[in-house]
Order: sequence, then structure tokens, then C-alpha cells
Amino acid sequence: MTMTNQILIQGIGQVSVPVRNLEASLGFYRDVLGLPVLMAQHNMAILDCGGIHLLLSLPENEEHEGAGSTLYFNVSDIQASFEGLRSQDVSVVGAPHKVGDLGSVEVWLAFFKDPDGNLQALRGEVVKG
Repeated sequence: MTMTNQILIQGIGQVSVPVRNLEASLGFYRDVLGLPVLMAQHNMAILDCGGIHLLLSLPENEEHEGAGSTLYFNVSDIQASFEGLRSQDVSVVGAPHKVGDLGSVEVWLAFFKDPDGNLQALRGEVVKG
């Protein structure tokens, strides 16, 4: 199949997470996870996550209610980051665990929930030693 209008994806520029309570969610992503706020207004907020915009928004209509996205936040030390979440009473779903092997590194994940019940994750690469 030949495509005349190729779409050349260069990466992810923004991820949207629907929320029910913008103030509580903004506090969580800003204060607990430490993401800088780029913009906040009555129905949405945009935070910076390593150059990718994280859009927190109230549902525009009933059709968009209940939808969610899982974000995988890269961290340099997954065990310490996980303990940091637990120390702030974040609802954790499970301890960090190995999910893959990329040859020289192992991929580890630890899942947690934000104030709206969206499942999110810490993602760490552990060098084999």
C-alpha cells in the first residue's frame, strides 16, 4: 500500500487525563509528583512532564466522562520514588516489579492511583550488574 500523505510522528507532545476535581488533581500532580504548572484555568491545567505537556481537564460532555489514560513516569530510582509516594499516602496498587528485559537494563513498574482513580505508573530502568 502506498501512502501519498505520510504522517511522520515525532513523539508525544501532550497527554490528556480527564479529572473530576481539577483543584485536587492539580494539587496531586503539582505537589506530590512535582510537575511544574504551565497554565491553569477554571476547566483545565497544563503541566510539564519532561517536555511533554500533561493536560488535566474536566470532561467536556457526558461522552468523555470515565475515560482515562495511564501515564508512565520515568524515574531514576524506582524504589526511592515508590517510597516517596507511599510516604505521602498515595494509593499504591503494588510494589515495584520487573516487567521486561531490554538486554543491558531491566524495566520496572510500580502502579498508583491519582485522586480521580486513574491508574498511573512509575517506570524505572535498572542497569543489570
